[in-house]
Amino acid sequence: MNAVVEAAMDVAVKMPTPVVRERDAKHVSGWGVLGGSIVAMALGALVIVLSAIPDGPDAGPSPAGIVVGALLVVVGSVASGGLFTVAPGEARVLQFAGRYIGTVRRDGLRWANPFATKVKVSTRIRNHETTALKVNDADGNPIEIAAVVVWQVEDTARAKFEVDDFVRFVGIQTETAVRHIATSYPYDNHDEAGLSLRENADEITETLSVEIAARVQAAGVKVIESRLTHLAYAPEIAQAMLQRQQAGAVVAARSKIVEGAVGMVQLALDRLAEQDVVELDEERKAAMVSNLLVVLCGDKSTQPIVNTGSLYH
Repeated sequence: MNAVVEAAMDVAVKMPTPVVRERDAKHVSGWGVLGGSIVAMALGALVIVLSAIPDGPDAGPSPAGIVVGALLVVVGSVASGGLFTVAPGEARVLQFAGRYIGTVRRDGLRWANPFATKVKVSTRIRNHETTALKVNDADGNPIEIAAVVVWQVEDTARAKFEVDDFVRFVGIQTETAVRHIATSYPYDNHDEAGLSLRENADEITETLSVEIAARVQAAGVKVIESRLTHLAYAPEIAQAMLQRQQAGAVVAARSKIVEGAVGMVQLALDRLAEQDVVELDEERKAAMVSNLLVVLCGDKSTQPIVNTGSLYH
């Protein structure tokens, strides 16, 4: 783990320790229960009908048979109340008498305690993209920044019971982390030591992912990835900063040109001396260096001048 991530973990907010954690609920396949419930209710209805028909002219309905039939219908109805379906990419959180009794993640038709409430929680991968936030960077310059975070519910119990609305919680904590990261680093370090938002995108996004993960861990959410989607100076200083960047680029380009020109002049003097083309004293060397530097470093094309005299006349 690099120093950037370690620093992010040190400054990340400390969330409370979760009270509940996800565990598997007791459940079985629902197909057998479904068939048994249908049979019980059909048999109970049949018993009620047959018990209500007198066996003879002097006989009346059978109360015992009617009670047994009603009990069969009730048992079948109650048992069928425990049936529920789980689609791929979702889970069901079970709660009975105010207590969390487990989570069912296995998809298909399932059966569990018919008196328990079964709340659907999506475990699919989701995206959250923040709006363009206007904040001040570490140098105090107003900037606009936005990010997208890819996340997924990892612990359904914490997502359901530790926060009021885990989707809204992720959105608010993501914006908070983006603001904190933006104020912790300068937009541009201007060739100084240290990280900057513009030049160190990979390190910054890694730090952002660590901080978001620490903030949403209490809600049972796992952060898969986060990226900056928008980064720019605020409109009121954008033009001034653009001119500064252009000036820096011009200075860097001119420095490179001068460095190359000096090397070419040195090469020319060395070749003239090695091949004994012409003997130059210090004053003539200075004049030659001056002319070559003007030609090589000038931003406009030079005009040739024919000198009919000499350097001394």
